[in-house]
Amino acid sequence: MKNALIARLLGASLSLGALTGLAGCVFAPGGDIDYDTSAAPVDDIVDVEPITFGLIKAQARADAQARQAARGDGTQRELEQALTQELNSSTRAQLAPDYQYHVGPGDILNIVVYDHPELSLPTGSERSAQEAGNVVHADGTLFYPYIGRVQVSGKTLDEIRRVLGERLQPYLNEPQIDVKVAAFRSQKVRISGEVEQPGVQPINDVPLSLLDAIAAAGGMTGDADWHNVVLKRNGEETVISLYELLAQRNAATGEARDRLLKDGDVLYVPDVGTRKVFVMGEVDKSVSLPLGRSPISLTDAIAQAGGIKEDSADASGIFVVRRDREDPEKLATVYQLDARNTTALILGADFALKPQDVVYVTAAPVSRWNRVISQLLPTVSSIYYSTEIQDNLDTLGQ
Repeated sequence: MKNALIARLLGASLSLGALTGLAGCVFAPGGDIDYDTSAAPVDDIVDVEPITFGLIKAQARADAQARQAARGDGTQRELEQALTQELNSSTRAQLAPDYQYHVGPGDILNIVVYDHPELSLPTGSERSAQEAGNVVHADGTLFYPYIGRVQVSGKTLDEIRRVLGERLQPYLNEPQIDVKVAAFRSQKVRISGEVEQPGVQPINDVPLSLLDAIAAAGGMTGDADWHNVVLKRNGEETVISLYELLAQRNAATGEARDRLLKDGDVLYVPDVGTRKVFVMGEVDKSVSLPLGRSPISLTDAIAQAGGIKEDSADASGIFVVRRDREDPEKLATVYQLDARNTTALILGADFALKPQDVVYVTAAPVSRWNRVISQLLPTVSSIYYSTEIQDNLDTLGQ
């Protein structure tokens, strides 16, 4: 009932504004141009909801269901299973005991046959291990004395050691062989976007995880979007929330989960772009806050704007204007927090803001907020349109 009344007041306010504008045109110089000023009634394009404990719980359940639905997508789930292995960053060797490096073209191997120095190239001070090593050629083979070319690509070091021993058996009595990788050059991942040192990182005999790769790239920049990191593998893309990845801690160790990267993976860290919230009205300073890392609550946003002006703000008129993207017939939903009782700010602390939300603190009594909203909606619309244009430009630039 209250929402319908407020919406009708909004409609009346906009209609009055339109009539006033037309009256002004009578006295304005220049020709008279007829145009249609009719628009959808405000009560048809704007919903109004008070911020209550029940609303916060309902939104939390909806967000959890949305995340679960995203994880349940077939393509996403298959890619997750293919690229992920739960690792602990400090005990990786224990949690990934089956991990072994597989040699590939471009790698340089250091092969030593004990008691047979003629088969081991000198590796002293004159030559480095890379210079003295055996290069794996593009066809996956290397040349070794007595036995010629040996196929080693795709094999582990133990497998190569066994193959060499079998092939050398006719020439040597029980040869003792040691094989090591002098240079890891066949496998790599690429890190780009909002990291301090984007570039190529090699994969070696130690598993390379997502967190390790980002750390090796110098960490994320201040403009990085922690919620939409893109991992591309075999032409398929998956979006990873680094924030949730760090939040999903192992109950036993208290350490963050991690993900194992593979050869050819491309990791892209986007910037926050249009993932911002805007705070304006009767606050100490109007600000736009990036949603790059941690979520921002309504109370947190107001605090980062310097707090409300106690001498002019109406505590009952704290509004969050949120664009309705699911219903094309709706412009926005307006959430109202009545903070005349300061304990209501606890509700604001649990009300998570979303990208492009507009927080507005009014100076007018809530009974006359229709004038405020009628003036605010054009600003909100311009913000939405400008961010959509930026999104389209970013899409075309990719």
